[in-house]
Amino acid sequence: MPAGRWWRPVVLAAVAACAACGLIYELALLTLATTVQGGGIVATSLIVAGYVAALGVGALLAKPFVDRAASTFVGVETALGLVGGVSATALYVAFTTLGSQTGSLVVLVLATAVIGALVGAEVPLLMALLQTGRRSGAEESGRTLANLNAADYLGAVVGGLLWPFLLLPSMGMQQAAAVTGLVNIAAAAILLGLVLRHFLSRARTVGAGLVLALVAVLLAALLVAVDDVTEWSRARLYPDPVILHSQSAYQEIVVTSAAYNGRTDRRLYLDGTLQYSSLDEYRYTESLVLPAVARRPTDVLVLGGGDGLAARDLLEVPGIRRVVQVELDPAVLRIARTHLREDNEGALDDPRVDVVVDDAFAWLRRGGDGAVPAGGFGAVLVDLPDPRNPALSRLYSQEFYGLVRQVVRDDGLMAVQSGSPYSTPHQFWRTASTVRSAGWGTTPYHVHVPTFGDWGFVLASKDGTPPDLRLRSDVGGLRYLDSGVLASAAEFGLDVAPLDLEPSTLDRPRILDDTRRGFER
Repeated sequence: MPAGRWWRPVVLAAVAACAACGLIYELALLTLATTVQGGGIVATSLIVAGYVAALGVGALLAKPFVDRAASTFVGVETALGLVGGVSATALYVAFTTLGSQTGSLVVLVLATAVIGALVGAEVPLLMALLQTGRRSGAEESGRTLANLNAADYLGAVVGGLLWPFLLLPSMGMQQAAAVTGLVNIAAAAILLGLVLRHFLSRARTVGAGLVLALVAVLLAALLVAVDDVTEWSRARLYPDPVILHSQSAYQEIVVTSAAYNGRTDRRLYLDGTLQYSSLDEYRYTESLVLPAVARRPTDVLVLGGGDGLAARDLLEVPGIRRVVQVELDPAVLRIARTHLREDNEGALDDPRVDVVVDDAFAWLRRGGDGAVPAGGFGAVLVDLPDPRNPALSRLYSQEFYGLVRQVVRDDGLMAVQSGSPYSTPHQFWRTASTVRSAGWGTTPYHVHVPTFGDWGFVLASKDGTPPDLRLRSDVGGLRYLDSGVLASAAEFGLDVAPLDLEPSTLDRPRILDDTRRGFER
């Protein structure tokens, strides 16, 4: 054992570093679950509960090895660095190649279990090391455990801060996980060189060092190759060539482009979910925008819609003097102003458009930060992604639509993109009932968008009466809607008949389960 007392602080520092790495691995898996699994309650619960359970299992599995804690700890950290470092890439490849969410969910659960078990094994092994040469009294053991837990939890806090503010935005999920694996191996190597070698024979020390070096080389090779692996996997996920890929603090953003019969098909994906195709987005955009401006508003609020397509069409409507665009992700706005500019015709840079970078729920709760006109907005467009995770489900709640009412004038209208009444009927009709429960009069309607299929919206009136679907005669240049198409949009066939559902609320986000279940009749 090392002479003096200096080595125990070194061990505690290694505890903190390894704890940070362990939490970063799990945060990477949680982030990937949002990207490839939609971030549903099931996937999130499996990761969190599975990780906590695996911690306990790992601690039990380490009991037979506490008498050789030094060599076992090196082995645990070697395995943890390797498994954690490759976990994000393995999950991404599994999602793009297995062709089903079930397969990637299996990989997700296995990675969580292995990482949790390895992290759980650290504490009893390190406890045995720190107790070396000390009396085994209860008081001394308590102090040692307190120091160990403090270092462990402090490291977890550091890892929790590094992931969203540094690693994810600067490197992306896969590179960040691989770099974390290298840090994990480096911490183990430093501990081996300074402390653990005193507990091991020379041969075992050299062998452990070589194994750590080998894993470091493998992770470094992954870092070099990760872009190629990602491109290969992404090519299997997206049907067209990827011209832009960006990982923001909130989501993965992908833009693809291809030419079909002389026409460019540019597509925007958020977390792997298609947002629009330039070939037919006009059907969606006209159907969202035009019914909401029937009462001739002068000020319009757009919640979401960071691609700029809704703002583009609003600027073509006579009488609209101002559009307030509230978008959470500045990366989406940046891409809309560059790679998507041809589609939105530079609408976000028009002087009549005020762009607000904020969470729609928080912005509404603050009363619009002084951006609400006297009397309120004449129309509101709610153009948000489907409620695939708890954060998005807030924006489909009774409370959210109640907040929207507070910034709309008494005769104002709201149009809400609501999913597909055919593919996700419960989500569609749940949205309609939730809007209605907040005091709005509602008129559900749906149109055919070739890329999406049957797609639905809810037109709502603040005065509580179901609004008519009307097309203004002074709006020209339309490519899809006319009075007949809009009138027929309010008709629903027997296979998409209305469902009487309870509203979704912050306390009971029922719409989350609706989105997860997908098509069901």
